Formats: sequence, C-alpha cells, structure tokens
Amino acid sequence: MNEQIEPIRVAIACQGGGSHTAFTAGVLSRLLQPDVMADHKIVALSGTSGGAICALLAWSALVDGEPEKAESLLHGFWSDNSASTLPERMLNWWVLWAGQMANYVATPAVSPYVNPASVLALDHLRSLLERWVDFDRLNQSDTDSFAPERPLLVLGAVDVMSGVFKAFDSRRGEITADAVLASAAIPNLFRSVPVDGGLYWDGLFSQNPPVRDLLDARPDEIWVVQINSRDRSTEPRTVAEIADRRNELAGNLSLYQELHFIEKIDQLLEEGELVGNRYRQVAVRIIEKARSEKSRMLGATSKMNRDPAFLNGLIADGTATAGDFVTALAFEAAWRAGNPDVVWAFFADNCRITSEDPFPAMSLSMEADTSRRFVIERLAGEIQIDLTRRQFASDQYLWRVRFTGQPDGDRRRGQAAARFQSGKITHFTLGPTAADGAID
Repeated sequence: MNEQIEPIRVAIACQGGGSHTAFTAGVLSRLLQPDVMADHKIVALSGTSGGAICALLAWSALVDGEPEKAESLLHGFWSDNSASTLPERMLNWWVLWAGQMANYVATPAVSPYVNPASVLALDHLRSLLERWVDFDRLNQSDTDSFAPERPLLVLGAVDVMSGVFKAFDSRRGEITADAVLASAAIPNLFRSVPVDGGLYWDGLFSQNPPVRDLLDARPDEIWVVQINSRDRSTEPRTVAEIADRRNELAGNLSLYQELHFIEKIDQLLEEGELVGNRYRQVAVRIIEKARSEKSRMLGATSKMNRDPAFLNGLIADGTATAGDFVTALAFEAAWRAGNPDVVWAFFADNCRITSEDPFPAMSLSMEADTSRRFVIERLAGEIQIDLTRRQFASDQYLWRVRFTGQPDGDRRRGQAAARFQSGKITHFTLGPTAADGAID
C-alpha cells in the first residue's frame, strides 16, 4: 500500500495597494484551482486594504469547500467595483487627472469629514461586500464543531486613537463588513470606521499584511502576494515619483520586518539554536507584482484607477504570474528530489543557460548535451535550495541557493533564476546574491 503524502500546509498573505490588488485577485484565482489544491492545503489567509477584500473572497470559497469558486467571486467583485458607467468613468478620469496635476501645482487637500462623497464611497463599498459575501453565515461557521478544519482569516487595521494594531480574526467571529471597511479606510479618502468601540484606519499603517498571526495555523509555507515593488530602476525625481516610492517603501516596512523575524527563526532552527515543538521552519515565497511603465507614470494615483481595462489587465497579469509560480513549484519539487530526467524536461530546447561565480562558468555556446550534463550535475548534485530565505516570483522565479562544490569545501550562497514560457524554462541563470559570502 502506498503511503499517502500529506498536502503542504500553506498560509497566504495579501498585501494592500488599492486598485493594484486586482493583481491579487488573478493570483488567488489561479492558486485555488484543483491542480494546486491537490498538493496544498490553505490553512490561513490574511490581508490588508484591497488585499483584505481579496483574502475575504477567497476565504469564503474555502469555507464553503469550493476553492475554485474563488475565481468567480474575485472576478465578479472587481467587475462590479470598476468604473463601468459614464458618470463613474468621468469621475475616475478626474481622480487620475487631479493626481497628475499634483505633480505640477499645489492642490487643496479636503478632509473626508467635510466631503460627503467619502461617506457615499464607503457605503458603496459596503454594498459590494455584502452582495458577494454572506457575513452572518461565515461568522457562524467558526463557532461550530468543524471550526478547526476551516482556514483562518486575519484582516489588518489600526486603532486611530490608541495606535494599537488590530488583527480582525475569524476564530473570534470578527469578520464583518465593518472589519473589512476598517482595513480599507484610507484616511485621506474615508472617515475612520467604528468597530466595537474602536475607530480604525487602513491596515497599511499597521501590518501590511498581517503575517505573524498566520503562524498560529502552523503552516509549512507562507505565500505573500506583494503589491509594492522591492526595487526601482530609476531615481524618483518628480513629486509624483517621490510620493509613489514613499508609498511603496512604507507599504513594505512592516512586511519585511515580519518576514525577517520568520527567516531568523528558520535559520536558528537549522543551526540547532532553537529546539522543541514551539517553533517550526516555515518557507516564505513572495509573488510580486511588477509595475508597468504606464502605472509608474501615474504614480501612487494609479492605485485609485478603476478603469475596467486597467483592472482586467492586472487580473490577467496576476493569473499569468501565478501560473509561472505553479510551474516553478513543480520544477523545484523535481530539483529537490534529485530527479535529473524530470528536471531537464522543464528546459526548453533553446533555453539560454548562463553561470558565473561562485558557480562554475558556463558559455552560451555550449552544446545541448553539455548543457544537459551541466544542469543535471549542478541542480541534482551540488546546489541546494535554501528555504531559510525568501524565494521570489515576479517576471522570473528566483531561488536562494547553497553551492557545495567548491574545492575547499566551503558552502557559499548564490541564486538561481528562471524565466518561464508555456510551462518551459527559456532562461536559466546561476550567480551570486547581492550579499554573497560563505555560510558559517
């Protein structure tokens, strides 16, 4: 009798970022399909702002035992939330125009407490949420006898008055429309949202998104859908570019702090500095949204863009990025299993393979047989994936690795990167990390 392999326990954290989180809708739509769910079990989700909305919709499908239903919920919500009518399109154009003008002239700031449109906008968002989610039924579900089998949902916000971070928790029956609105209440657009005696602002000012709370579900891996870019190719110079970069850096601050904590625990466990059942290693994988040039030109204002074509493009981008992520997971599984034939089958016939220090150099002019031998000897033998450090998926998949093939026996860090097209690797590179060096 074959031993049944337990599915990998996964927690998914969804970063906030306004309209850009339509990308997250595409990612979750792909990740919750049957082929992924066959080998993975989603044990928890978290989200902030727009990420909270996407996490909520995915969670409701999981609670109902129909993960694939998340796709229709996510697509339906974002379709309803788009500027589809003529008045909405005109308002959307005005918002984007005003945001661009702020790059050239000083524009007056209007408090949401004197702007009745802020109340109407929040009421509209509430109606959308209640149209797509049955909050009463879902909150009851976590109090019944099957609650331990249901995934955890955590939504991030901050109490305006006390400054205390708040994680609305499904285990305590706290997932309400007000909780979601509190997580999405951007202070210069909406008034604070009252929930159970507190006044809350957007979770972007607390945990974006909550991560450490996910550890309560004891996941094997945490997948982070990151909206704010890590790096930028050009120096921000205009007012809009500076504001945009500040927004990205601020949005990533809490996330990187929490992920650093998890990585440090992983490393201490591997080194034997931590023992016992209280801690466990958790691999972190980041699915990052790449910013288009048009989006960068609009700056942070593009996070308020509700143009249907723009949102649909983000959803399609998220679906495609998640598709490559799923392929990368399958490739990694073959790599870690040391299966040379399966590993080589992922490489396209005309794949460009390059290698540089600390790995043995490899020329692009190598013949196919030599390339195959090089890949098999390195990936199936000398190179190991370092799961104590973050792995990244964007326009390419990036693994942090260890290379043990040095003549002096030193173990060094490096990285492997792969670009995928139609399920095949078209570019594969081995090289140093930004902070390369020997592993103690």
